Amino acid sequence: MSKKIIHSKEKWQEILPPDVFEVTRNHGTERAFTGKYYAHTGSGTYKCSCCDNALFSSSHKYDSGSGWPSFYDIIEAGNVDLRRDYSHGMVRVEVLCGKCEAHLGHLFDDGPQPTGKRYCINSLSLDFAGDDNQQDE
Repeated sequence: MSKKIIHSKEKWQEILPPDVFEVTRNHGTERAFTGKYYAHTGSGTYKCSCCDNALFSSSHKYDSGSGWPSFYDIIEAGNVDLRRDYSHGMVRVEVLCGKCEAHLGHLFDDGPQPTGKRYCINSLSLDFAGDDNQQDE
């Protein structure tokens, strides 16, 4: 992975759209079943909306029924970081971009095999690069 990207919260607020800033920098979430990638079926790579870091492959995406894009694996170790999240009276595992520390979503142990993992990710944390250079399908 390339060098970490570190900006102040003020700098991120300048360069990101307000809704992306709210989710990625204030650890927000989008409403279930509303994100642009929830039912997305294009073939390609899902990248961090803040820094373009490759995070998830469409081949690992599945419909979890949760209302958010869900993946059972990451593209490469180190591309995401995991951290304990004690917010909202729960203990969860937060998923962060390994390059810029953007909040992506949460990790659960109720996914399909072969990993048994469900990376439950906000669409606002993602951009999509389709195969054959198509950006959105």
